[in-house]
Parts: sequence; C-alpha cells; structure tokens
Amino acid sequence: MAEGRALQELATRVAHRNTGRRLDAAGDNVMKRVAADENLHHLFYRDLVSVAIELDPSTMIEAIERQVTNFEMPGVAIPQFRRHAAAIASAGIYDLAIHHHHVLQPVVGRSWSVAHVEGLDTNAAQARDRLLARMARSERVAVRLDERRDERRLASSAAP
Repeated sequence: MAEGRALQELATRVAHRNTGRRLDAAGDNVMKRVAADENLHHLFYRDLVSVAIELDPSTMIEAIERQVTNFEMPGVAIPQFRRHAAAIASAGIYDLAIHHHHVLQPVVGRSWSVAHVEGLDTNAAQARDRLLARMARSERVAVRLDERRDERRLASSAAP
C-alpha cells in the first residue's frame, strides 16, 4: 500500500505544481504550498518502500508491479472524472508523459531501482519483468506524447 501512496502523492504534487504555474501569483503560491505538503507525504512513503524492499524484496516488487499497473489518480470516483482528466491532460497539467517522466522514472526506476533488486523469488522476478516491460511501453508513449506536444507548440507559434 505504501508503494501506491508514494506514487499517488508524487503524482498529486506534480499536478498541483503544474496547476499553480497556470495561475496568477497568489494561486501559484497556494499551489506551491499544497505541493510541498504532498511532497513530504511522498518522501515518507518512498523511503518506507525503500526500506521494505531491503527487508522483503519479492513481496515489494510484486506490490510495486501491481500499483504501477493499476495506478489511478486520486479522484477517479468524482463524477465525470474522465472528462476532467482529459482537460487536465490537454492543459499540460498531468498526462501519461508527465506520469512517466516525473513519477515512474524517478521513483520506480531510480529511487527504488527495481531493475537491480536482488534476491527475488520466481514470481517476483516475473513481476519485475512485467514491470520493466510496462515501463518501456510507458516511455515509448511518453516520447510520442512529447513529440505531439512539441508539434502543437510549433504549429501554434507559427500561426499568424
């Protein structure tokens, strides 16, 4: 559960900061404070998971794989959440590319360094293989989204 919280808290922090950057100075300051609180939560859970990986690597790798596979932003139960999520993505606040670059890579890839965790049982090794394959797919999607975003920016800056 802590692995899911670590990812959700960081995702929320990133989304709050990106929202603040689109507001006036007062709104940005409020969102900076909210994001800072989310970051403290993220750091607690990230570090908790790091220790848990050392203590029980197989259980934790399987749990991380489940959380990455089933990740949902907080608020999915809100009516019309999918429509709101599409608007949030369109505004560049949070999308799959941002999720990959600012949540998955820094935490799963670097902090927890799942590719290098040793002492896994067979099921956990298979879970890690699935997780790494998902991360590779996520990276390919992120690159495509980044390219499309860049193309849109160029097109809008070139328009009269």
